[in-house]
Amino acid sequence: MSNINKCIIIGSGPAGYSAAVYASRADMNPILISGPKPGGQLIDTNDVDNYLGFYKGINGKELMDHCEKHARRFHTEIINQSVINVIFSKKIGGIHKIFIDDHQKFLSTFGVIIATGSRPNFLGLKKEKEFIGLGISFCATCDGFFHKKKCVSVVGGGDTALEEALYLSKICKKVYLIVRKNFFKASKILQKQIYKKHNVEICFDSIVQEIIGNEYLEGIKILNKKKKIQKTIFISGLFIAIGHVPNTEIFENQIELDKNNFIVVKHPKNSTNKPGVFASGDVVDFRYRQAITAASSGCISALELDRYLSSF
Repeated sequence: MSNINKCIIIGSGPAGYSAAVYASRADMNPILISGPKPGGQLIDTNDVDNYLGFYKGINGKELMDHCEKHARRFHTEIINQSVINVIFSKKIGGIHKIFIDDHQKFLSTFGVIIATGSRPNFLGLKKEKEFIGLGISFCATCDGFFHKKKCVSVVGGGDTALEEALYLSKICKKVYLIVRKNFFKASKILQKQIYKKHNVEICFDSIVQEIIGNEYLEGIKILNKKKKIQKTIFISGLFIAIGHVPNTEIFENQIELDKNNFIVVKHPKNSTNKPGVFASGDVVDFRYRQAITAASSGCISALELDRYLSSF
């Protein structure tokens, strides 16, 4: 049984690295499998201005480099590969199998912390990915501050889009809310709040046709599909709020997922329906999606896994 690990962490964003630090300090000798994008979504973020302790702000990639070094300091073993399949045991004290890169090689472990994160839905336009962190964002709480007293746009008609627009309306000069349909999908209370905002211009029946800018976002062209009218608006920030997709494909049929494929956990322990398997960060959090909340949930999962391992 000596070759069976105590803790394997799948994913390497704030949740994964935080879990690694706490698991290492608890003598679980964790192995962290970084996945195809070590550091997660934050490595594409130029400025992180709201992570506690970095009062001057920090580049997203630099922050993740710090997190990785922190995990390595406590002797976390990091494998820069991807997990392609898992087999989770249903028994308390059971052994879970984590397959890496090909079906011939797998790691055995009593405990798993899933921190695979999520990925945003894109509009599918040129320059969209190129300008991430250069005007294009998927999180108003994260990046809204950089557009204070400027004009911005939010794309989407659901709860997230309206929440983003409401947040931005407090700090920005004007917010263009671009909605593909002629109605909101958001809850009635959010609709009432958005209609009261005098600096929010709602563009129903509209889509973004083109992103304008050379080295960074300067504006967008939008089309009113009903009236067949195109117009250009000059903005410093474009916030895309058309949903996120959790990175849970490899866990289908192995763990309980909700209707949107986020992992279902029992709060506050972050435990899943499989004993010894915990989940943290954006793979379970469809609401806040902040680096600091992800790191916090990684800590919780590691502490709870330690308690679980001590129970048998």
